[in-house]
Amino acid sequence: MNRFQLFRELRRHIKLSEKRSPVYEQNKTAKAVIYLMSGFMMLYMVFISVMFSMIANDSRSFTACEFLFGLLPFFLVADFLFRFLGQQTPAQLIKPYLLLPIPKHACVESFILSSIVTPNNLIWLLITVPYAFMSILFSSGFWTALGFVVGFQLMVIINSQNYMLWRTMITQKIFWWIAPIIIYGAMFLPWIIKDFDAMFDTFAAIGEGLSSWNILYFLGVLAVLVLFFMINRSVQYHFTYSETTGNRNTQLKRVSEFRQLERFGETGEYLKLEVKSIMRNKNMRNSFIYSTIFTIFLSILISYTDIYDDSFSSKFFMVYVFIINGGMLLVKIMGAEGNYIDGLMIHKENILQLLHAKYYFYCALLLLPFLIMLPTVFMGKYTILMLVSMMAFAAGPVFSVLMQMAVWNKQTIPLNSKLVSRGSVETNWFAFGAEMAAMFAPVLIISVLQLFLNETATYVTMLVLGLIVIALRNIWMRNIYQRFMARRYDNMESFRATR
Repeated sequence: MNRFQLFRELRRHIKLSEKRSPVYEQNKTAKAVIYLMSGFMMLYMVFISVMFSMIANDSRSFTACEFLFGLLPFFLVADFLFRFLGQQTPAQLIKPYLLLPIPKHACVESFILSSIVTPNNLIWLLITVPYAFMSILFSSGFWTALGFVVGFQLMVIINSQNYMLWRTMITQKIFWWIAPIIIYGAMFLPWIIKDFDAMFDTFAAIGEGLSSWNILYFLGVLAVLVLFFMINRSVQYHFTYSETTGNRNTQLKRVSEFRQLERFGETGEYLKLEVKSIMRNKNMRNSFIYSTIFTIFLSILISYTDIYDDSFSSKFFMVYVFIINGGMLLVKIMGAEGNYIDGLMIHKENILQLLHAKYYFYCALLLLPFLIMLPTVFMGKYTILMLVSMMAFAAGPVFSVLMQMAVWNKQTIPLNSKLVSRGSVETNWFAFGAEMAAMFAPVLIISVLQLFLNETATYVTMLVLGLIVIALRNIWMRNIYQRFMARRYDNMESFRATR
């Protein structure tokens, strides 16, 4: 089998693996929604292309090729961030092929090449092709328009290789986020040092060179692409092989016993399990750190800037800052426990005690945004009543909705292995619906209440609703437990299959 045949075979395997996934059936509904949303996004990108074309056609200070390339840093940053929603790295796909009698780098090379022609890269043609047709083709000719599209696409492909490299490194250590921040920050450096025109002119010159088929520009771009390919080839194989063979340094760590939690009995033991799981397991620790950093960042942004001071934003982000941790972590409830679900099912009502412990833990985390948001009270943006009512509403109705996912989540989340774990990308319709309800329902309720009540009465009502649901926690958590037990065999089978 030559390299081309191997490439085609691996592409076929990727498509088959999606159909063989235990969560394939539950993904069908979500896929229909995602396809619908993708269709709207494509139309929106074409609209953006037409808008940019109209601006370029009316301008006398720059050519059409220069205009879109002058904005290239913004496109590349957006492209880098959006890839986190779904693009896997080759290391996440290569595990089944490591023991096959093929050259050790052949699979990695095939997956990297496959990532170059992925729809994630081709999606940008929805902007460049209509733009080239409306602004370049008739004024500068076919070859200039083609050079513009090819040049822009090469920049997107380089960006995809840059994403692949740093996504793999970030999976290992969070501090690798520094690298993409520096790289994309360097693109905006002329703007920071001098002015926007300096940055615009720098990238506009690159666009003009590629559009005119200047051989030096294309050689430079291809050299950068080959360099990223070779680096990715080594990095992807190194981390995949290291994680699969378990070659990692073992370090002695101090054991924390958390004796103060023993007073809470069995629930305290599960509280200790939750805390220690976050401290000791890489994936859970990273998710917790990300959600906490995002909570702190958004709280500070709301407290010390006026960027979200309009009526809708002030309500939305006041709610959102209290549900970030729940929206990112609690919505995946029971996923980590899928690794040892058989042990949890040994004793009666273990799961119920676990649910109580998780609920108390995430309620305690609400103190963090509350304390950080206190400066907004002194600045007059919010009142103590508003913050307390939102904290109570998050701990009550919002968390009760998110914890319903304990019934429906049935895909195991790996505790440490990330690159070669199974089921690394999941589309769960119920989780999506729960997150949307948690984000927008509180804002909708506040808006409706304010049609009939003044501000104080509105937030008193929210506080009362939150306290009522909190007071009834034993009832609705037992209901979740009973429904979970009714589906336990189906869920346990899926947990085992996705380990």
